[in-house]
Amino acid sequence: MTTTKPTDAPPQMRLGLARRGYSGVIQHLATDGVTSALSAVELESRLIELGFVEGAKVEVLHEGIVGRDPIAVRIENVTVAVRRREAMAVIVV
Repeated sequence: MTTTKPTDAPPQMRLGLARRGYSGVIQHLATDGVTSALSAVELESRLIELGFVEGAKVEVLHEGIVGRDPIAVRIENVTVAVRRREAMAVIVV
């Protein structure tokens, strides 16, 4: 019996690492270990309120001038600004 491994699955990455022009789909949120003024639970709640939910299409529209922060992100049909350090909690493909 042979087993096959899915080798053509797209690699996951954190949205906080994405550059302008990137587009993908949100896989899940991973707030543990993310640097933020908010607790992990508060950060996850805030991101969900902004529309960062599993399966949503996301696109990085703009980067701030200083340190490329914050980023403007389109989630489905809504545009929001988010700090890169908090966008690190959003896992995309």
